[in-house]
Amino acid sequence: MGRKLMLLWMIAGLLLLTAMPVFAQEGAGASTAGGKSQWLLIASAFGMALAAAGCGYAQSRALTAACEGVARNPGATDTIRIFIFLGLAFIEFLALLTFVVIILLIYG
Repeated sequence: MGRKLMLLWMIAGLLLLTAMPVFAQEGAGASTAGGKSQWLLIASAFGMALAAAGCGYAQSRALTAACEGVARNPGATDTIRIFIFLGLAFIEFLALLTFVVIILLIYG
């Protein structure tokens, strides 16, 4: 019963959140100050949140694997450290690249 009630509340909340912008619309050409659609801003915020969550998950998996590798073979600490720094830099670059693409979409 608890799961059904929680699902019902989640669906009701989702319906309320998606129905509110319908009543607040000011005409057919509703846009933000920069001339971009508000859906672009919402989608870009959602995209950045997804990118940040994905990068956080990837970093946690990479560090977990590095710690397991060092625990199994302490002599390979220096080699693992080099590769983990490279991997973390590439993962962070993906989040920064997502941010740059979003900025270009909004202001470009």
